[in-house]
Amino acid sequence: LYLFILGIDFKIKTVELQGKKIKLQIWDTAGQERFHTITTSYYRGAMGIMLVYDITNAKSFENISKWLRNIDEHANEDVERMLLGNKCDMEDKRVVPKARGEQIAREHGIRFFETSAKANINIEKAFLTLAEDILRKTPVKEPNSENVDISSGGGVTGWKSKCC
Repeated sequence: LYLFILGIDFKIKTVELQGKKIKLQIWDTAGQERFHTITTSYYRGAMGIMLVYDITNAKSFENISKWLRNIDEHANEDVERMLLGNKCDMEDKRVVPKARGEQIAREHGIRFFETSAKANINIEKAFLTLAEDILRKTPVKEPNSENVDISSGGGVTGWKSKCC
């Protein structure tokens, strides 16, 4: 089942890390300004947020600083953040140098990956790394409470979706 409400793409994937099942909830607004008020409410409960820009689109990169400020204002202070430069398979159309993504990530103390959803480059690695980082700082719970929810600003094509 694929859910698409008001332009928001919602997907769920469960991964296993360190013997624990981690439920990834991915909310993808494609950075659209009209979802600003909706996304700020999701920030509050998020344990991890991925900001994704298109390496072939300078405007998408320019918006990253604004979204980072928004996260600082509305998310929990210990939320894990990650920056992804997507479409790295389109090197011939690149307008945002990799060094600029690395620099902004370094300035904000967050991880950075270049990815390609189309060519499946670093997608799994990015999600697993974010999940590992969250799991590392999540307090140990009772044996039956092993699910950790991760909300994200990026989506991955082909993952199983469920309706809310």
